[in-house]
Amino acid sequence: MNSKYKVLKFISNKFDNVDDLISIEEPLEISLKFYEENKWITKNLSITMRTPGNDKDLVRGFLFNEQIVENIKDIESIESYGERVGQYHIQNKILATLNNSKNVNISKIKRDFLTNSSCGVCGKSSLDALEIIKKDKTDPKEPKISKEVIISSPNILKTNQSEFVKTGGIHASGLFDNKGELINLKEDVGRHNALDKLIGNSLIKNQIDPINQFITCSGRLNFELVQKVLMTNIGLMIGVGAPTSLAIDLANKFDMTLIGFVKKDSFNVYTNNKKIIVN
Repeated sequence: MNSKYKVLKFISNKFDNVDDLISIEEPLEISLKFYEENKWITKNLSITMRTPGNDKDLVRGFLFNEQIVENIKDIESIESYGERVGQYHIQNKILATLNNSKNVNISKIKRDFLTNSSCGVCGKSSLDALEIIKKDKTDPKEPKISKEVIISSPNILKTNQSEFVKTGGIHASGLFDNKGELINLKEDVGRHNALDKLIGNSLIKNQIDPINQFITCSGRLNFELVQKVLMTNIGLMIGVGAPTSLAIDLANKFDMTLIGFVKKDSFNVYTNNKKIIVN
């Protein structure tokens, strides 16, 4: 979702007033409704900045990736509500209702999930919120992908972004098979939101096949992005930019292959090179 703005552009040694398409960023207030001790309870869970659109996928992915629910089928419904506000007349509130409250992670709900569009983990209340719930490692040798697939995936991601071409100001995450075919793609101004949307939509479509798939993200790779991908059991992740130290440590702990700085003829492998076909 984008909007047209007037911009003063400097080009060819002169200024011009031009129209430019800018990605829309709006807050989304996420609430959770569940049954506990013979009554329905509604709790405000998070406020995140996002690009409007695919909000249900974002919430679905968020609840699963944070392990507030262990099974996507525990989500009974996800509905937007409230007044349509602002110049774009958008509903900026959404409620997820759970049908199996026994599996709700109450300690997660009580955490502070306040996030912003550029960094999800930095808004959480304490280092305890970085706790990784996942116990089992990813497959140490699969998926196997070639160096050609690694190099081509960021360009395929960019080529298939509908909003990036218009605005140049939006991130994307893509689900690929081990041959380099794009399976699913989602966009958002926030890197973690784009990944939540992708995973949420891929789960509801039963598209996740960890042994034969990898995920490529625009921008740099941080701890939270790696953690979200690990929840799907996908063990190979590619970023256009650099990973952080925590991202590398986490990937290494779970046998994930982490690849960054992908260019036309080069890339860096930070962990587990056993999944890369070099011949």
